[in-house]
Amino acid sequence: MSEQRIGTGERPLRVAIVGSGPAGFYAADALLSQKQISVEVDMYDRLPTPYGLVRGGVAPDHQKIKSVINVYERSAQHANFRFFGNVMLGRDLQVGNLTSLYDQIVYAVGNEADRRLGIPGEYLLGVTPATVFVGWYNGHPDYRDAKFDFSAESVVVIGNGNVAVDVVRILARDIDDLMKTDIAEHALRQLKESRVREITMVGRRGPVQAAFTPAELKELGELHGADPVVPKEEITLDDFSDHELERAGEGSAKWKNFELLKEFNARGEGTKPRKIRFKFFASPVEFLGDDEGCLRAIRMEKNEFFQGDEGTVSAQGTGHFFELPAQMALVAIGYQGKPLPGVPFDEKRGIISNREGRVAKRDGDIVPCQYVVGWAKSGPKGLIGMHRQASAAVVKLMFEDLAKGKVPVRPLKGREATVALLEKRGIDYVTFDDWKILDQIEVNRGARRGAPRIKFTHVDDMLSAVGRKNDREWR
Repeated sequence: MSEQRIGTGERPLRVAIVGSGPAGFYAADALLSQKQISVEVDMYDRLPTPYGLVRGGVAPDHQKIKSVINVYERSAQHANFRFFGNVMLGRDLQVGNLTSLYDQIVYAVGNEADRRLGIPGEYLLGVTPATVFVGWYNGHPDYRDAKFDFSAESVVVIGNGNVAVDVVRILARDIDDLMKTDIAEHALRQLKESRVREITMVGRRGPVQAAFTPAELKELGELHGADPVVPKEEITLDDFSDHELERAGEGSAKWKNFELLKEFNARGEGTKPRKIRFKFFASPVEFLGDDEGCLRAIRMEKNEFFQGDEGTVSAQGTGHFFELPAQMALVAIGYQGKPLPGVPFDEKRGIISNREGRVAKRDGDIVPCQYVVGWAKSGPKGLIGMHRQASAAVVKLMFEDLAKGKVPVRPLKGREATVALLEKRGIDYVTFDDWKILDQIEVNRGARRGAPRIKFTHVDDMLSAVGRKNDREWR
């Protein structure tokens, strides 16, 4: 029996993709858009809804970014593509089930956990990972019941990346502007009552090293109800940062960021009711609580750059401390992956263990016919569009393994076997046609508010809308 029999019209290459975010859909597109090999793709997601981070992570006031789902939908319309939502690996199916049904498996599960600071007071009331806040205002079922006290007047956002900027912007944006977005209804109701007036964004390094993009930073200067405030001392550069900015050059992201921060400095305090304050070279060392266990302030340590013996430069504490008053703190220092049952996991890096996209065991041996894409492969780096090329590179490895005879030639049951297994187990899976029904209902609901959509935020409600029930604990 020849390996050429796999990938033909009579015996297509069968691939399972676990996860329906950008990396997963870009992998599906790379698999299905080429003409040399016949491929059938089944995509699974633990939620009834597709699109992963685009739906649950992209800020509601960034609708242009969300339009990328139009590209994913074209892949979903391919005759050889199927979507199985509300199906969770490790709960409804095991890796062994997938290996018996498919030639290759691609894990595209992203990074669903948050990184922790590991300092005293981290679990005080009022201290919350930004991942929870982002999921909450986006209506993600995992986080829709999170609690926030918007009687807080002072909020500190720890982090200098785009997620931190998103969080700051949502806290500072006028409610009339938010109503025109697809922000979750429960978030809109609570933010209407917000008393937040001071929002401080803290970075452990300097303004030149900040990870946010100029486009995100620029938006903070365009808000109707908030002024960005940058004291002169926060943008006074040390020698290392000055040289780094010079090396980056005019027109670079670092240069554009610094020019915007200088512009904000020139505006002074401004006259708008909310203030967004920037503080660099500071790290939290302890969250301080009141007698009721609620956050009252954050003990911070001033940092500066130190050069090591090998010439490496890092931001380190100086031993000088200060307190930053706050009744709410949102920690935006990154995401990390969660282990999947039966899949090798790199605990230190928080990703699926892999070698250039091929899943690997702890000893480095490759797990045959299993691959990983996106943040589950690399950690939380890169913008959404960057996943297209990265996912395509992993698909290229999949085809190389097929060509080299590394995909076992074996008879597989027909595609109907997958459906039969799910139905036998009583799993109320959601198809892409079901999703389109949900999609249209959300859009119709949003039209009444003048918004792009109003999302379903409960899994049971999603299933009910498409005639399914949910008798299982879904988390």
